Amino acid sequence: MISFLDLDQEDALIYSSSLHQQIINRMKSLVSTAIYLLTLTSCVAQNSKIMYQVNNNASVFSTKTIIINARPEKVWAVLTNINGWSGWLNGITESKLNGDLKPNTTFDWKTGSTKIHSTLHTVEPYTEFGWTGKVYGIFAIHNWTFREMGDKTEVIVSESMEGFLTKFFKKSLNKTLERDMIKSLESLKLTCE
Repeated sequence: MISFLDLDQEDALIYSSSLHQQIINRMKSLVSTAIYLLTLTSCVAQNSKIMYQVNNNASVFSTKTIIINARPEKVWAVLTNINGWSGWLNGITESKLNGDLKPNTTFDWKTGSTKIHSTLHTVEPYTEFGWTGKVYGIFAIHNWTFREMGDKTEVIVSESMEGFLTKFFKKSLNKTLERDMIKSLESLKLTCE
């Protein structure tokens, strides 16, 4: 190791300047690496949306399954075309996606006389699709899951509803939810096949 004591004044200045430059270059490299890692982490966090889980213990909860004789790509195309819901989904009279099909995009829809404002939380092509919504103080989580079975698709739909009113109307809301889920699955099957 070279000591400043072993160098004359001019050599010491050159050595000091070289050492200083090496330290600056290493710091620049460390900062660049840190920025890259932060950017990468941010991108991964934004793209790895996790489906909100329905509450199996909620006052109102249902889950139903159906096998559709169509590939997941076709089922996905029909279900995620929110603007076209009124063409095949019984009871939906209006539906409008307010932007791109991606998490945090909202959509508005009307069933009977009830207007609902919902927000997409999961959009994973051909595998998971889900949203949340709130109406009359009732908060709902609604999820669709697709499982490829050769040329067929297993479709699972689940929903939970929570809020003050769900406790008072538990029986009727559960009955309505179950009935509507069966109808929507049958309509989806008919439209896709």
